[in-house]
Amino acid sequence: MQREHDAVMAAIRGRRSIRSYEDRPLDDGTVQAIIDAGIHAPTALGLQPWQFIVVRDQTLMKQISEYCKPFLRAALRDATDEASIAYREILAHEEYDIFYDAPVLVLVLGDVRNRYSIYDCTLCAGTMMLAAHALGVGSCWIGSAEPVSGSPEFLAALGVPEGWRTVAPIIFGYPKGTPEPQTRRDPVITWIG
Repeated sequence: MQREHDAVMAAIRGRRSIRSYEDRPLDDGTVQAIIDAGIHAPTALGLQPWQFIVVRDQTLMKQISEYCKPFLRAALRDATDEASIAYREILAHEEYDIFYDAPVLVLVLGDVRNRYSIYDCTLCAGTMMLAAHALGVGSCWIGSAEPVSGSPEFLAALGVPEGWRTVAPIIFGYPKGTPEPQTRRDPVITWIG
């Protein structure tokens, strides 16, 4: 039991957002294993309000990246915080790809009729990212892909069914190196009782 505990804690503490990938494919079995781990996440009332779309089409991913970048630049135009300014500078580079040339993009879709689907799909996505790390696969949640949700053309190209929304666009691939861990701030904890 202690070994399982240690392995889980190591995965949680060792996972990083990977933004640099090796130029090699991720096989279907590994992607399926990652998704299978995700569907074991907690879900309100056991409803499992998710679907998944696996995108390997690099041309489509580049088109989505180019579509999203102007929205991101506009959103950051007046930002003054250090992180936003740094990202604005990155977005200025023509060759920048919001998907970091990853070989696989998985869209975790939530059922719009289920009021808890955003929470459930977020738990699913986090579990997928931990499972990927445990399998030696890097991942990164790409919040920068959010503007694609407003494009009927891209939603159709991706095959997003009517009544479903993209909750978590996550890239996967074999990492080129491992980033240093970020320092974590001490949490604010209020104890009652």
